[in-house]
Amino acid sequence: MNLSSLLTRRRLLLLAGLMLVVLLALLWTQRRPQVEVLPLQAAPMLSSLQLSARVAARSRVEVGSTLTGRVLQVLVREGDSVVAGQALIRLESDELAASLSQAQASERAASARLAGLRSSGRNGLQAGVAQAQSVLLAAEADLKRQQALVAQGFVSEARLDEARRAVAVARAQLASAQAQVQGNQDQGGSDIAQAEAQLAQARAATAAAAAKLAQATLAAPAAGRVLSRSAEPGQIVQPGRALLSLALEGPIELLAQLDERYLAQLRVGQTAQVLADAYPNQRFAATVQRIAPLVDAQRGSIELRLALAPPGPAFLREDMTLSVEVETGRREKALVLPLQALRGEGPDGEATVWLVDADGRVQARRVKLGLRTLEAAEVLQGLQAGDQLMLGTAAQPGQRVRTRPASGAPLAAAGSAGSKDSRDAGGSAISNAMGR
Repeated sequence: MNLSSLLTRRRLLLLAGLMLVVLLALLWTQRRPQVEVLPLQAAPMLSSLQLSARVAARSRVEVGSTLTGRVLQVLVREGDSVVAGQALIRLESDELAASLSQAQASERAASARLAGLRSSGRNGLQAGVAQAQSVLLAAEADLKRQQALVAQGFVSEARLDEARRAVAVARAQLASAQAQVQGNQDQGGSDIAQAEAQLAQARAATAAAAAKLAQATLAAPAAGRVLSRSAEPGQIVQPGRALLSLALEGPIELLAQLDERYLAQLRVGQTAQVLADAYPNQRFAATVQRIAPLVDAQRGSIELRLALAPPGPAFLREDMTLSVEVETGRREKALVLPLQALRGEGPDGEATVWLVDADGRVQARRVKLGLRTLEAAEVLQGLQAGDQLMLGTAAQPGQRVRTRPASGAPLAAAGSAGSKDSRDAGGSAISNAMGR
């Protein structure tokens, strides 16, 4: 083989290699990308909120003293049941009892003085009326005699005029005496009025002393149960300090704080499952009874109250910590897609997903969503069972792709509970349950 043939052969081999490289590059650029797809399926779906709650009586009151004094007796213990009006604490009351006795004695003295004034005044005035009546009778009798004597001519007319004036004066005196009696009955006179005022003052002092003595005994305002006590015999108490805490009789409630971002998922009447940390095997039911109208601006949370079906578990204690799961939505059969398949969300529950059609081409589709959990959402419109949802971003709408089943089981993973961190921070988390 000569040199020219060798060079020609090498050139041909080099040209063939270049053509092979170009062909491989062309095939590589035209190769379809491979994407993960997940078939849309129907499955049961449940969404719920997990909350931390505490047990609370509907009404709780603090009982304290309105007096400064020393505790004589504490008549109840923590956990005792009490009835309305039952004595709970007694303070030392010797001085108060003495003050009441003194006020009662003053009242009796004022009453006796008033009675004396009324009796003596009335007798004197009545005697004056009797005297005026006798004077009038004598004057009238004298007038008749003078009239007879004048008729017989024994006395002059002047004597008759004097007798008439005497009758008029006697009548005026009688009228005055009667007016004094009437005035004494209506007004009582200045002395009697003063005595009446003193009696009223003494009665008020007696009532005040009796009320103060009554305050030395602290009574239950209503039937309930003693939660705590902070008073012991011999202790000096001051007004305004709570000595006993009472939970009044009534249905038990559960109080929970909910992060305000989950407020739209709650409705009055929703059912819940409750579990006490101390009794993990004894679940019981509750119902959302009230959602507070005011948001706590400091914590960004809202108070939720749940009611128990009476009588409720016997092991519940005031302020016991409970775990509550409120069911916010349930579908027995729903088209469920993972949230990672969403490409963007708009108003009114609308979103965009990418799917791969029968020809292997990627399409964008607008869908309407319904019930949601942390990891999945219900499809109401826009898709049907069996549609191949594209996951990831290996291709764009319009491209032809090759498909392979998605790794893992995104929908099956939707049964996990909400994060513990959010509950510890005073908020709440959504838990999800599917395929139950």
